[in-house]
Amino acid sequence: MALFKKRTVGKPGEWYYCLEHKKVEEGPECPAKNRFGPYASRGEAEHAMETARERNLEWENDPRWHDAARPSDDDPA
Repeated sequence: MALFKKRTVGKPGEWYYCLEHKKVEEGPECPAKNRFGPYASRGEAEHAMETARERNLEWENDPRWHDAARPSDDDPA
C-alpha cells in the first residue's frame, strides 16, 4: 500500500503559471513543483514572473530583512 498517492493538486477555475513550459494553465496540468499559483484570474497568472520579480526586489530592499554586513574572506579579522 502506497503512503502517498501521486496526484496533481489544484482545481479547474484556478490559474497557474508553469515554470517548465513558460505558459499559463487552468487547473492542475503540471506538478506543483513546476508552477506558481493558484491565481484568481488568467491575467494574474500571465504576470506571475513580473509579480515574483517585484516581490523579490521589495524583499531585497526591505531593511527589516537585511543582516548586518559580514566581513569578506579578504578582510583581516
